[in-house]
Amino acid sequence: MNASSIITQAGTLTARPWAFLILVVYAVLWIIFERSSFDWHGAATLATWAMTLFIQRAEHRDTQAIQSKLDELLRANSAARDELTQIDKKEPEEIERQREAERPQAKIGM
Repeated sequence: MNASSIITQAGTLTARPWAFLILVVYAVLWIIFERSSFDWHGAATLATWAMTLFIQRAEHRDTQAIQSKLDELLRANSAARDELTQIDKKEPEEIERQREAERPQAKIGM
């Protein structure tokens, strides 16, 4: 497993419901063991972390819905290539390289 794969996996894991549980456990432990350091700055830190998780969850949901719709369109279109239904299993850099390779070359002189 390479670094980019680990980063992608971490991003996916932060969209899971248990990520919010980790945030709550972290907050409770912070209050129990370091109550003196939990001030407005600490509350802002936790709020920022929570908002990041909410945004990540919403993005993940939207991406999964779009991918599901596209998969269905690819299955319904007999001219579509089968390998495109599995492209979401690749790393973002691989997808970008594939898109660049398939993009029609701009005509010179137009």
